[in-house]
Amino acid sequence: MRELDKRTTVRRRVFLRGAATAPAAATALAAGMTIAPDAAWAGDLKAIKPATMTVLARAARDIFPHDRFPDRYYIAAVLPYDDTAAGDAALRKLLEEGAATLDAEARKRFGRDYIRVASEEQRVEILKSMETSAFFQKLRGDLIVSLYNQKEVWAKLGYEGSSYEHGGYINRGFNDIDWLPEA
Repeated sequence: MRELDKRTTVRRRVFLRGAATAPAAATALAAGMTIAPDAAWAGDLKAIKPATMTVLARAARDIFPHDRFPDRYYIAAVLPYDDTAAGDAALRKLLEEGAATLDAEARKRFGRDYIRVASEEQRVEILKSMETSAFFQKLRGDLIVSLYNQKEVWAKLGYEGSSYEHGGYINRGFNDIDWLPEA
């Protein structure tokens, strides 16, 4: 069975971009949290407000939680919305209003914006109240592709990618099952 690299890597540019923000954001980055209200990565957006994008990234982590995934995978999963929303006013409106609804619901229930609700259980409670909304369905549906189609995520999950060009799974991974007890 092949060994997979399950270490978390942070590129220099991402580290410097996050560390250049307010001390609170630098502290959050050091703790592995780059989804913050004043995140530097959200400052270069063209169509979507930075506050909206950070809410989308936090919601992405709450919808598809993986404790071993660094925030950068969730950020990468929602960043394409900015390019798409630049040419699609309906999408921009859906995302902006959806994030505003998450914030309003969080303030109503817990007295703070969604991104500042510390408890994952409380944020999930808010998301569950919105799971039939067009906003939630759009976000969840898009995240299935944008999060899990990142090659770096594949390694974290133990998926080695397509085997067709390597002779198929019979020669590449067919007997790599390590979670079944031996008979």
